[in-house]
Amino acid sequence: VGTIGHIDHGKTTLTSAITKYLAAKQKAKYIEYGKIDKAPEEKARGITINTATLEYETDTRHYAHVDCPGHIDYVKNMITGAAKMDAGILVVSAVDGPMPQTKEHVLLCRQIGVGNILIFLNKMDMIKETE
Repeated sequence: VGTIGHIDHGKTTLTSAITKYLAAKQKAKYIEYGKIDKAPEEKARGITINTATLEYETDTRHYAHVDCPGHIDYVKNMITGAAKMDAGILVVSAVDGPMPQTKEHVLLCRQIGVGNILIFLNKMDMIKETE
């Protein structure tokens, strides 16, 4: 499984949150957001460039989770990560909605055979009640 979607929509944040939730159930080691993107350039620019793979489990399965980059310049890295996935979690910001990389990531996943894509609507807390 892996996280895909547009840059800054929260893929790495969700990945970290999944490990935190499962760590409380002793199914994973919690990995802080800042420790997922390890390369110096990733830390300096505040974006994911390389895929990161984490492992965790639930009561029924063991997962290798690939956190993919969302920036258009790193689509090749995203494809490499997605090629390992059976399913993807498409992270979409409620603030921005679907963006160019959102659609591209879905199309690329379909082309390389990712069978299932779940949509995770992120950043709901940033939407005003009137919207």
